[in-house]
Amino acid sequence: MHCPFCRHPDSRVVDSRTADDGTAIRRRRQCLDCERRFTTVEQVTLAVVKRAGVTEPFSREKVVSGVRKACKGRPVGEDALALLAQRVEEEIRSTGAAEIPSHEVGLAILGPLRELDEVAYMRFASVYRGFASLADFETEIAVLRAENDETVPEPETKPRRETTRS
Repeated sequence: MHCPFCRHPDSRVVDSRTADDGTAIRRRRQCLDCERRFTTVEQVTLAVVKRAGVTEPFSREKVVSGVRKACKGRPVGEDALALLAQRVEEEIRSTGAAEIPSHEVGLAILGPLRELDEVAYMRFASVYRGFASLADFETEIAVLRAENDETVPEPETKPRRETTRS
């Protein structure tokens, strides 16, 4: 690490602390030549590999933006979206990989989104998985119901009463 003041190529670490939810390390350094102190921040970058092979840095904001579209008109607040993005990032970082395919990011979003709002989950899954027909929706709904042990009673049909006007 070069000193920003005298450009000396060596320094010693005086103090280290984690910052930004544990995703970065803040180090206080001292130059071995001029003895001035300066701060560095070390952060592990997580890259997302797109289908075309292009890589870009992981962005919580992109996760929130995509999920926000699925949640439009649903009772989901910004705090819940931020927590979801944090959970997704934590899950991805826990793999230990420096680069992750965009497909894996989508899979990491599906679980927390399903817990947050099933309608938003269906919207996101329909785009992400490319549902092409009503049968795709029906299959996914059947899976959701089976996993939730949810049985939806069929509506009762009552005979219509005939009313006569006098």
